[in-house]
Amino acid sequence: MEKKMVNLIIDNQKVQVPEGTTILNAAKTVGIDIPTLCYLKDINNAGDCRMCIVEVEGRRGFATSCIQKVEEGMVVHTNSASVMEARRTVLDLLLSNHHKDCLTCTRSGNCELQALAIKYNVDKINYEGEMSEHEIDDDSPSIVRDFNKCILCRRCVATCKNVQKVGAIDVANRGFESCVSTIGNKSLNDVNCTFCGQCIENCPTGALHEKDTTADVWNKLKDPDAYVIAQTAPAVRVALGEEFGMPIGTNVTGKMVAALKRMGFDKVFDTNTGADFTIMEEAHEFIERFKENDNLPMITSCSPGWIKYIEMNYPELLPHLSTCKSPHQMFGALLKTYFAEKEGIDPEKIYVVSVMPCIAKKFERQRNEMKNNGLYDVDNVITTRELARMIKQSNIEFTELEDSSFDNPMGEATGAAAIFGTTGGVMEAALRTAQDTLTGENLEKINFEQVRGGDGIKKATVNIAGKDINVVAASGLANAKQILEEIKNGTADYQFVEIMACPGGCVMGGGQPIKSSKIRLEVDVRKLRADSLYSIDEKSVIRKSHENPIVTKIYKEFLEEPGSYRAEKLLHTSYKEREKYKLD
Repeated sequence: MEKKMVNLIIDNQKVQVPEGTTILNAAKTVGIDIPTLCYLKDINNAGDCRMCIVEVEGRRGFATSCIQKVEEGMVVHTNSASVMEARRTVLDLLLSNHHKDCLTCTRSGNCELQALAIKYNVDKINYEGEMSEHEIDDDSPSIVRDFNKCILCRRCVATCKNVQKVGAIDVANRGFESCVSTIGNKSLNDVNCTFCGQCIENCPTGALHEKDTTADVWNKLKDPDAYVIAQTAPAVRVALGEEFGMPIGTNVTGKMVAALKRMGFDKVFDTNTGADFTIMEEAHEFIERFKENDNLPMITSCSPGWIKYIEMNYPELLPHLSTCKSPHQMFGALLKTYFAEKEGIDPEKIYVVSVMPCIAKKFERQRNEMKNNGLYDVDNVITTRELARMIKQSNIEFTELEDSSFDNPMGEATGAAAIFGTTGGVMEAALRTAQDTLTGENLEKINFEQVRGGDGIKKATVNIAGKDINVVAASGLANAKQILEEIKNGTADYQFVEIMACPGGCVMGGGQPIKSSKIRLEVDVRKLRADSLYSIDEKSVIRKSHENPIVTKIYKEFLEEPGSYRAEKLLHTSYKEREKYKLD
């Protein structure tokens, strides 16, 4: 049934929209931009910040356009003198209780509050008085929480509650004492936070940001005794360019490698090579489990935020997890063993830096399970944003760089590894290898369209070697919870499950370039980045992990075969039940 259409006038323009449309969205249909701070489409529309107020003729006071529905004959003014003055007052009040150390804030230049203050010419604070003071929570390895920069827009709370269904944070207290906090005001390190970082992506200010570890990288690059290696995840190369004004989804692999080399890294390798090893081990593991009907469905283990979630919430399902380490951890282990041996380098001098789209990787790399011979597989994790800052600090004109190639002998990767960065990609890559292994043939069908796309849950049945395999790919922890409940209740009939903590997969990870709420309304950021990864795959000469020559060589010279004793020791791990809340 078609919705009734409503006619109204906004800023002297005739507008016709379906009944139930908000004034904010009605204005967008005719190109009128109403400013917002707390509004996030389909996530948070509580009308808390009051930045989107408008005048409606015949009514007293202002209307909050993000929640006010249109009415027939309504006449709306979005930029009258009184509206503009009211918005300046709202900004003035927000800034009066906001630490204004903009020059040293990680969000300076990409802060929605700062942008609005500039837009409305708020150059001085009229409302001076007491400011709330809060300790900075920087205990976790992944997230820093600085409530002194919070504007109580509740976007982080809505994201954690409504998108991820975790609820690690909420608004506590009332009035002037109101703040976004955790249970018992504990550190995020001591509550049920998964470090997915989606709160950071949706925060309009610098109240939430990643734990910056670039100083440690700089120190190692200056150390003449350190052999510093960078490895870069697939999702980084299709997002890094955005930090330098390039179009969303631009593939900047060559420039990224050139920048890292110019910064002084001894070697620059591709984490995609590690992803190919992950597929070799994961496909082997799946085939063995499938044949034995053992601990099915098997669930992928590449996303550390997801791993922390299942450890805290569904420990009884841990046997379903693949024992494979994530690609960058596998690669780190090989760099400190196979590569170190080949190059004659003392493993203790090798310092591996993983450039990741994910802040949960910072947590993952320091897990005790991620060690070999007393050494961590990976020594430091920096995000896409941190790498961009390092490039800028190096005075490198990124867009002017000539493309460079990853170093050998660990620089070769396949198209299958590239698609790890988007939801469904890990499963599709694993199915390519699994089908060839099970059939003993080099099959031409390598695209599994059923598990592609932006849907939060994608279910399919694929036939391999005459056997039907039920698969599902879920992204976002709310969707993961739905799948886990099915498995727990025995209502699921899956054999293979891929789960990514971040909605859309790694391309939308918590360490990726932050896009304002306005940009995300206008552009499908996930699709642009994901399409770029699929393009890399399509253009690759080799698109199956088991056909990667460097992978084949290392198995022959060092690992023997997937699932071997040495492969198990270096490339596999275990997981454990984890407390949601640390008791005092």
